[in-house]
Amino acid sequence: MHELCKFASYARCVNSAHYSNGKKKGEGNTKNGNAYLVWAFVEAANFARRFNEESKRFFDKKKAKTNNVIATKALAHKLARASYHMLKEKQPFDVNRCFARGE
Repeated sequence: MHELCKFASYARCVNSAHYSNGKKKGEGNTKNGNAYLVWAFVEAANFARRFNEESKRFFDKKKAKTNNVIATKALAHKLARASYHMLKEKQPFDVNRCFARGE
């Protein structure tokens, strides 16, 4: 498994559902990972959507399709991936790289 996936899983930012051939086969080990990391990333997502225009745009687009909780968790997952790359590459946060729109 890729390190980025392991980090997102440890931060509880991904689902624990198991799929086979497109069908859900169960869930397991939902409490695996660090509860403090998921709390920190959700808090970061809440602040990001209030104070950053790109984050708010991403959140609003996701919320229009699902609901508030799933949109917040999706933004937290995006921030978790960004923090993984920041730690790995020793680079500061780049909002354009995090919320690139394929330009």
